[in-house]
Amino acid sequence: MMIESILLTATRLFTFAGKRQLTNASGFFFARDERLFLVTSRHVMIDTPSKHFPDRIEIELHIDPDNMAQSTGFSIPLYRDGHSLWRQGKDAAGEIDVAVIEVERPALPETAVYRAFTEAHLQDPSDEVEVGSSVLVVGFPLGFHDTLHHVPVVRQAGIASSFGLRFQGEGYFLTDARTHRGGSGAPVVLRRANPAPAHGDLPWMLLGVHSARLDMETRDAILDEALGLNCAWYADILLTLTAR
Repeated sequence: MMIESILLTATRLFTFAGKRQLTNASGFFFARDERLFLVTSRHVMIDTPSKHFPDRIEIELHIDPDNMAQSTGFSIPLYRDGHSLWRQGKDAAGEIDVAVIEVERPALPETAVYRAFTEAHLQDPSDEVEVGSSVLVVGFPLGFHDTLHHVPVVRQAGIASSFGLRFQGEGYFLTDARTHRGGSGAPVVLRRANPAPAHGDLPWMLLGVHSARLDMETRDAILDEALGLNCAWYADILLTLTAR
């Protein structure tokens, strides 16, 4: 049985300082022209408040289209000659928690199996997506996944703020979903009933990049449940981050 294409867009990501593994997160592939990028949260690459300073990341790749149980690790350095190789975004409100790093296609295994979103999959924030719309978050919460076939799991989510508006002036919208650590960098996607031919075998729109859970500092840990709301940065930032 073939694995659904949306599950091949996301990859499990590990961060390392030298040989020491630091954290795990989620990422996904985005292709533009002939170039291929890995997308994740910026705080996966570097996070000064938590003293998180990896020097490389490793992703898991399928390497046999006839046997999805076969996979390999693929290492990507984060620095060269003291300069960071990833790109991160910034706007008038401050840093955007999205980062991309180019994947050297010739270095990939010849039989690598993956799917990549393209410009055609980007949801224009000016296009109407109703509040409450059902979307999916495709990732690796707490590292949990199908360990035999090396594919992510999906969380059902709902659009929890007006799509297209910058929530509280920031470049993200809200989702209502149960999420966990390890899901940072996961794509937030919406199924299209009538996808354009340019979508190929990936009939999904890429709305955003899942970043973090939100909570209220005033919440009583005993009396009040967690909000269950999350921020997802608008995916159109990828056009800026992948420009030549």
